[in-house]
Amino acid sequence: MVQYYYYPGFQQQQMQMPATPPQIPASDSGRLPFREQSYIENILRLNRGKPGVFHFSFEHAIEAGKNTLAIPGMVEAAGRDHVILSTATGKRYLLPMIYFDYAEFNEELNYFNQQPM
Repeated sequence: MVQYYYYPGFQQQQMQMPATPPQIPASDSGRLPFREQSYIENILRLNRGKPGVFHFSFEHAIEAGKNTLAIPGMVEAAGRDHVILSTATGKRYLLPMIYFDYAEFNEELNYFNQQPM
């Protein structure tokens, strides 16, 4: 702590760090609890390679009525703030998740275990 003004009664205190860092308990499988796992990017990662149609909308469009995009393809990768899609023609898209609306799949999706912990 830096003393910026002179104050006669001020005494500098030193903070001491604990000898060992606090332990964070892990679940029995070492994974995050169920409620922490069902984010969209995690669900998309579980279903990499499955064909689908991915819908995006953009607030500001260059032309009126051109603010949506539907991409038929599959997920190659998904991060916290982005998704990488590839199409049958070999074209790849890197899109921010903020524009993602929903996805359509014609087959059953992989999802997290729904059993209570």
